[in-house]
Amino acid sequence: MSETSLPEELRETMARAIRLEYWNIFWTLTVIGTMGLVLGQSQTMKTAWIEDSLGLVPPIMFLVAAHMECNVQRSRRFPFGFERVNGLGFFVAAVALTAVGALLLYNALMALATAEHATVGSIVILGHDIWLGWLMIAAQIYSLIPPLLIGRKELPLARALNDKLLHTDALMNKANWLTGAAGLAGIVGLGLGWWWADAVAAAIISLDILNDGIKALRSSTAELVDGAPRALSSAKLSQEAQNLCDRLKAEFPDATIRLRETGRLIRAEVHHACPPPQPRHPRYYWPDDEDRAWRLAQVSFIPPIGENGKF
Repeated sequence: MSETSLPEELRETMARAIRLEYWNIFWTLTVIGTMGLVLGQSQTMKTAWIEDSLGLVPPIMFLVAAHMECNVQRSRRFPFGFERVNGLGFFVAAVALTAVGALLLYNALMALATAEHATVGSIVILGHDIWLGWLMIAAQIYSLIPPLLIGRKELPLARALNDKLLHTDALMNKANWLTGAAGLAGIVGLGLGWWWADAVAAAIISLDILNDGIKALRSSTAELVDGAPRALSSAKLSQEAQNLCDRLKAEFPDATIRLRETGRLIRAEVHHACPPPQPRHPRYYWPDDEDRAWRLAQVSFIPPIGENGKF
């Protein structure tokens, strides 16, 4: 019988993550709407609004990838199912973050170079003139709350699922308070007459976006080109993968061990070694917590070539 790509142990955790990402999208839309109402001419507000809009990319890509991983069956055309669709979504989100972060940083630096003076006017509410900056500050404060709460809930789910896309989304959400703080400083600076404060705050936000994008791009590219498994939060090699390599090397000391990551799963190749006489499930070789043994999906053996190149 055909089966999906997601290990059975992860289905309940994945269901919780899917529900959380739907809530993430809902609250992000409310933030985008609130910020959009008070943009004005502030470069800081425009940059923060674009960053909030970008916040929709990771959860949407996660939901698309999760649907394919959980529901689409393996087939003759896709014998491994869609194990790597999460990695593809991670790559798309990383490219979007990097490109937009670079563009926003360029705009902020140009505003500083040309000494562009942004202004924050007033609006009339119930017959009273109110400085638009107060509404901008209120919108910025509101924009901090949903990402902070959702990001804290996403992190443990991302670790349990070993999901880089979800983990990147969680870090972006948790880091949004820095964006909010920079945005608040920019608006207050404009109110004090510091024309450069708006562009500087926008540049700080852009650097944060660009930094997230570059880290995600390095890690996602490594997976797509069959690099060794990377850690969740950086492009460094995964400690679990290193422990697995040591475990296989200890049992097959003359072999060459190659590991690659397909989505959340690891596949190992043991070169120049014969398989043991007794069949073993791949999880037998997992060196760490048994609850994480689902990560090792395959251990393949490539025996050495005999004399004169004969098999």
